[in-house]
Amino acid sequence: MFTGIVQGIARIASINDKPGLRTFQIEFPDGFANALEIGASVAVDGVCLTVTQLHGERAADFDVMQQSLTITTLGSYAENSRVNVERAARDGAEIGGHPLSGHVDFTAHVAQIRELENNYVIRIAVPPVWLRYIFAKGYIAINGASLTIAEVNRDEAWFEVWLIPETLRMTVFAEKKTGAALNIEIERSTQVIVDTVRNILSETLGPLLPALESLLQQQGVSSAQLLNTIKADK
Repeated sequence: MFTGIVQGIARIASINDKPGLRTFQIEFPDGFANALEIGASVAVDGVCLTVTQLHGERAADFDVMQQSLTITTLGSYAENSRVNVERAARDGAEIGGHPLSGHVDFTAHVAQIRELENNYVIRIAVPPVWLRYIFAKGYIAINGASLTIAEVNRDEAWFEVWLIPETLRMTVFAEKKTGAALNIEIERSTQVIVDTVRNILSETLGPLLPALESLLQQQGVSSAQLLNTIKADK
């Protein structure tokens, strides 16, 4: 498990391709690899990878399967690409962000960047099917960083996050340009709630569910939001 608090920026030192497998050698910032062992888990831009070989105290190898290369941004990286890194959380460690598995759900793209005084706003275009799990003020992991969603536009299929200077300093987000691909991991408890609500409504309403969801969408409301409103009224 990871916490979504990025611990530094690492560099891809080399890439070695084999049939169905790609090996990354990654150089870490000072102190990151202290006591790192073969078999340990490291989140690399939000993707949970396993250490397969150590190179002194500053670098390690990671093998990545073809499927992971296909469904994450790792397949597009080249030597000298910079990535967010976080080591697996230890028992009893403070969780400053939110619990992450390191299993990326989908990739999204930077739609717009706005630079304000002491704030950096990234608008992210999302495949519409995933919008059901994204809510304003909720958590989301972007390239392994736990962030709070500031705003969601369901009609245009995007959400925004606001980054403070410290987040920009500790991550690669300042290097991302419009159109850049990002790894997204949705917050698991939100996914469970939404899927449970959809299943309950489907079992209860049956063939009426598509019509209800269409009506709710016209009003800018999701089925999960409707259930939360009902619960709050009780």
